[in-house]
Amino acid sequence: MDLRKVLEDLASGKISVEEALRRIRLFSIEYIENVIRFDVGRELRRDVPEIVFGEGKSVENLEKILVSVVPRSGRVIVSRLTNEQIAYLENAKFEDFEIFINKRGRIAVVKKKDFDIPKYDCRVGVVAAGTADIGVAEEAKVVVEQMGCETVSIYDVGVAGFHRVLEALKILKERDVDVAIVVAGMEGALPSVVASLIDVPVIGVPTSVGYGAGGEGLAALYSMLQACPLGLAVVNIDNGVNAGVVAGLIGRRISLYKQKCVSVERT
Repeated sequence: MDLRKVLEDLASGKISVEEALRRIRLFSIEYIENVIRFDVGRELRRDVPEIVFGEGKSVENLEKILVSVVPRSGRVIVSRLTNEQIAYLENAKFEDFEIFINKRGRIAVVKKKDFDIPKYDCRVGVVAAGTADIGVAEEAKVVVEQMGCETVSIYDVGVAGFHRVLEALKILKERDVDVAIVVAGMEGALPSVVASLIDVPVIGVPTSVGYGAGGEGLAALYSMLQACPLGLAVVNIDNGVNAGVVAGLIGRRISLYKQKCVSVERT
């Protein structure tokens, strides 16, 4: 795509602003040494932040991505960080970038110092069944917050102590969350319980916590997929990133709906 031609057509009135935006969103790709083809238009096109999967990438390639993309997109989220990548980011010296690292979630945000995260009127509950599930929950939490929603985190509330589940549900109700992410390993029962007792969408995230038959998250995944309560959707094993993105998109739409309702009331 010739960006100059799009801008010239826009300036001459041949195309509308909406058409120019559509063309730019559709073809925005960054080529980095014929090794990486990065979709720098993802956030513009889908309202989803730029997210890089860290595993399998060398520190050198990660640095190339950050140096090339952050100045254009404003920020990059790096998920599934390796220990080597965490050490690199902890010691990296970027003059114009800020780096936030969540070691437990193995996720980082690298952004320009003047980049402002958008804020929306939405709240997302992030619930983890056990302490071993917190890493995936933290991954989801970072993504949700980068998408502009407030999070309400409640950890270690698995069904082994059912009174803790009831306490967590009370908090979610009191904080009036718009959607809940529920992370669980082992038999993966918690999302079903939460979905049966709360009136908002629930996103179940099975984790690879477990042992024996159905270990590595399979038992939790199958349990959630076979769940009886309606309103429960399930992402893949350990996929906190996708759970965070889905919750953030739901939250944003709810926020826009609230704004429209306020505008109608004022008119």
